[in-house]
Amino acid sequence: MGMEQETTKTFEELEAWKAGRELRIFIFRKIVPILLGLREFDLCDQIKRASRSVTHNIAEGHGRYHFLDNYRFCSQARGSLTEVLDQLIVCDDDSLIDENLYQTGREHFNKTLRILNGYMAWLKRSAKTKDQVIAPPHTPPNL
Repeated sequence: MGMEQETTKTFEELEAWKAGRELRIFIFRKIVPILLGLREFDLCDQIKRASRSVTHNIAEGHGRYHFLDNYRFCSQARGSLTEVLDQLIVCDDDSLIDENLYQTGREHFNKTLRILNGYMAWLKRSAKTKDQVIAPPHTPPNL
């Protein structure tokens, strides 16, 4: 008889990462082509980097297996998320994208921010209530 293996939980199961991924895909598929077409190369590079940074930091924090380390990386992700919003506002202010794309981008931002804030609150509570350094094997509740 073989031993049963428990499936390893990865960052891909985190709702915050999933929301950040949706934002990143939206930026890449809907905003980047417009910016490239308008030869807005600097803004295009900035918004791509910032949107990628959101999911990169959530993933890296999850890999630290320590609540407070994870929280710090999520804080970095939240900063990058806010940077994406500012870049969307620039796109809107400079009439580079239409109102519908701008509003859709804001909806992605709001959803990701809400979920990320909930995850960060869970990490902070977990760090305070646990005497352990290593995060438990379970993932946070769906927020």
